[in-house]
Amino acid sequence: MPRCWLRSWTVTILSLDAGSLRSTMHGFADVLSSHREVLNLLNVYPVPDGDTGTNMYMTVESVVAGLDQLEDGSDMATVAGAISHGSLMGARGNSGVILSQILRGLMEVMSGSGGDHGPVDGRVLADGLASASAAAYTAVMRPVEGTILTVVRESSTAALSAAEAGGDLLSVAATARAAGGESLERTPELLPVLAEAGVVDAGGSGYLLLLDALLTVIDGRPLPDPPEVSGPGGGFSAESHPSVQEGTRYEVMYFLDAPDESVPGFKEEWDSLGDSIVVVGGDGIWNCHVHTDEIGAAIEAGIAVGRPHRIRVTDLYEEVEEQAWVRDNIDDGGPTDPVDCAVVAVANGEGLRQIFRSLGVRRVVLGGQSMNPSTTDLLEAVEAVPADQVVLLPNNGNIIPVAEQVDGQTDKTVRVVPTRGVTEGFASLLEYDPRGTADGNAAAMATAASSVLAGEVTVAVRDAASDAGAISEGDHLGLSGGKVRVIADSLFAVTTGLLDAVLTDEHELVTLIEGVDADEATTASVVSWLEVGHPDIEVETHVGGQPLYPYYLGIE
Repeated sequence: MPRCWLRSWTVTILSLDAGSLRSTMHGFADVLSSHREVLNLLNVYPVPDGDTGTNMYMTVESVVAGLDQLEDGSDMATVAGAISHGSLMGARGNSGVILSQILRGLMEVMSGSGGDHGPVDGRVLADGLASASAAAYTAVMRPVEGTILTVVRESSTAALSAAEAGGDLLSVAATARAAGGESLERTPELLPVLAEAGVVDAGGSGYLLLLDALLTVIDGRPLPDPPEVSGPGGGFSAESHPSVQEGTRYEVMYFLDAPDESVPGFKEEWDSLGDSIVVVGGDGIWNCHVHTDEIGAAIEAGIAVGRPHRIRVTDLYEEVEEQAWVRDNIDDGGPTDPVDCAVVAVANGEGLRQIFRSLGVRRVVLGGQSMNPSTTDLLEAVEAVPADQVVLLPNNGNIIPVAEQVDGQTDKTVRVVPTRGVTEGFASLLEYDPRGTADGNAAAMATAASSVLAGEVTVAVRDAASDAGAISEGDHLGLSGGKVRVIADSLFAVTTGLLDAVLTDEHELVTLIEGVDADEATTASVVSWLEVGHPDIEVETHVGGQPLYPYYLGIE
């Protein structure tokens, strides 16, 4: 019986062309969007690494954005190239980087098909899935079974068997999907943390949605609805399974411009610094991902072989800001009524954003130490605020030069107050007049910012020398004026030591801003120390939620 009689309302295609490949990626983006929260709940391995569903969706969203810029009628090679490039440049998180490599491996095979090169039929699809699996395994320093890698490999093996038996496009795709589904169900048998949580692998679940989208294009079957997630408490979360939070603390990601021959040595260097290493790319540009406790060393390894850029650091235990950061780098929760002069500030931490909003800031660009926004990020925020004149508060010395480029890229008048820390930014806003001009505001706000003595408390990520003495990895550091002023072995000791070093009889107010690594007991002890040793000084504490820096200090 002809297949069309069995599926009377659909037409099964026998090969993919450029248009159907584009449709597949649009369908993949749609189904990832609807399944995003379900995939996020499944995310368990190896520590909370952002949100798997969100990271995969954002990666494919970048692909779709690139495809939408192509002309209608673009050939297979052009479409496949856009998918490869978009997935590499848009990859987010560990799962997104692996997905990008899967897509690149698949497109490498498909780009040589179509048109005069022959159809993208069952044989080509099977070869493409095998290439995708090989590329994914190559990208990971230490492949772990029970993850997306296993699901891709076992689905591609089944696809190859179907193709060798003479299967057509539908048969190969359906066989790959069925085998992948069975593989996914076995992932808890291979990875104990999944069995503990009562879930299957999140990345593997996301990959199967690619095959679902492909089958929708091939024979018109509907995209699957999001399933109910079963497991402890209805789903998995890091809070309900704190044992997952063992191991390295931070996720470091960046693009690396480097010669291809230098990458093996770079990967070996990263191997000594952390785990969950994924390095994908080629032809001089690489997308790099690692979990590590040594942020500085991970970045320096890139500097040693090339040029790291678009560097992002995430606290894996707290999942600090990642979803918002990777989405559009702009927090649009500020007021929208028009003003003569608006303020755009840079900050990283929910508490900091709330404080800036309360002081009249219209847009907060997510960024700060180790998360420096680009000129484009700042320009987008400037263009979004309801004012023709704008003041920028970079709140970080590394961001000041970038902020100063914005005025030349827009028709708006933009002035930069060169704040080097958030406490300077807060002080500057006490002189902000929304009815004033950018020039007038910038002058008054800069004067106010200069009246603040800023300090920072952090932890050393490597051994180093300083004017305050030798620094060992793990030491607590107190900084002011861009220099290390105090080295100590505890958070309390370094904070009080820094205050003792910079406070004078002329100071009247100390503002203490807590980061994610601060604790109430230490904060209370620091406040008590100030009350006893400096009874004439007023103390204010705020919850900033910033990563990497347990305390920001402002002294006036």
